[in-house]
Amino acid sequence: MAQHYAPAAPFSAALMLLVPTVTVTRGVERAAYPALGKGILFYGSFKTYGGTERDVNGLYSVEDTAVIECWYRPDIKASCRVGVLQTGAIYEVIGEPENINLRNQYIRMKVKRVKGGA
Repeated sequence: MAQHYAPAAPFSAALMLLVPTVTVTRGVERAAYPALGKGILFYGSFKTYGGTERDVNGLYSVEDTAVIECWYRPDIKASCRVGVLQTGAIYEVIGEPENINLRNQYIRMKVKRVKGGA
C-alpha cells in the first residue's frame, strides 16, 4: 500500500490570503492587493528555517523566506500574497504552489517577505 503524505506540523498559524486585483493602465498591468485585514482568512503551518542565504557578487545576505503548508485552496496562485496575522508581515508566493501528490488535499508554497527600501 502506498504511503500518503501527512503534514508534519499542525495548521495553527492564522494567515490571510491577499488576492490581487489587476488593472491595465496604458497597456501596463498593475496589481493592487487588499489590506491585511481585508483578505481571506485561512490556517496553515509557517516555517522560516532561518531564511535563505545568498551570495551575490561577493555580498552575503539572508532573504526572509518561509514555507507554508495548508489545506488545498484553488484560489492560491503565484500572483497572490500571504499575510501573517500575528506579526503583520506580508509575503509573496514564489513560483506556483505545489498541490501535493495532485490529490487536492494539501498545498505547499515557498514565500518571500515583501519589504520596502532600496
